[in-house]
Amino acid sequence: MKPFKPVTRLCMGLAALACMATSCNGQNKSDEPEVVLETTLGEIRVRLYNDTPLHRDRFLQNVRNGLYDGKTWHRIIRNFMIQTGEQPARIDANGDTLQIDTADMIPAEIRYPQHFNRRGVLAAAREGDDVNPEWKSDPTQFYIVTGRTYQEDALRELYAARIQQAANRLYRQKALARNDELEALRKARNHQKVSDILERLLDEAKYETSKNPPQDYTTEQKRIYRTQGGAPWLDGEYTVFGEVVEGMKTVLAIEKVKTDANDRPMTDVRVIKAYVVE
Repeated sequence: MKPFKPVTRLCMGLAALACMATSCNGQNKSDEPEVVLETTLGEIRVRLYNDTPLHRDRFLQNVRNGLYDGKTWHRIIRNFMIQTGEQPARIDANGDTLQIDTADMIPAEIRYPQHFNRRGVLAAAREGDDVNPEWKSDPTQFYIVTGRTYQEDALRELYAARIQQAANRLYRQKALARNDELEALRKARNHQKVSDILERLLDEAKYETSKNPPQDYTTEQKRIYRTQGGAPWLDGEYTVFGEVVEGMKTVLAIEKVKTDANDRPMTDVRVIKAYVVE
């Protein structure tokens, strides 16, 4: 299951006063709830966005229920992110992969491009597209982006890859919609007909995507990714629901912990306690 910065001060004079009452994503931050994560390497204070209420409320519920207390940061990737939360069992007693229960997942609240995967944001982890085409979020697991900086040419390449990914996703949807027909043709060993249909569906997907491509990175996004960093390839596909306001040094300290080949830390780093700032 996979997939910041403190509020940037860009204003001076009267504009600075406005920034004090409004976060840099344009929201009024005075009534946005905040949570402190006390970890074995220091404290992290996060603010939750009010325009992602399902994720905000579930996170607050998890915190008040003590769900994160004692949890490890179980997935850490240098120059990308740190992740924690409840890890559901994936393998049963016979060693078989368990069917994923989607009943408790949170409906996606993707507010893009207002919220994007810049350095320091809080976002929900989720299952992959193959089992989770609606991009619903895991009810407990979240990540904090560390990321790295990207120059203009790299962002152009990432955007081109997003277009290709969108076309491939549409192609799979089209093929799935005609699965019964395709399976009947395969059973009849009419492989040429199967190939012709799939080729036509791929052409349709590419054409439709070219007419309605994913939104390109905005000028502000490009500036932030160039100067502060993040994980831009995740944009528009994961729910970003908060940001670090204090303790980014702690996040970076956690990110630097040595990990094994599965991105698990060699030494446990835990959330000692999480609590809502009242």
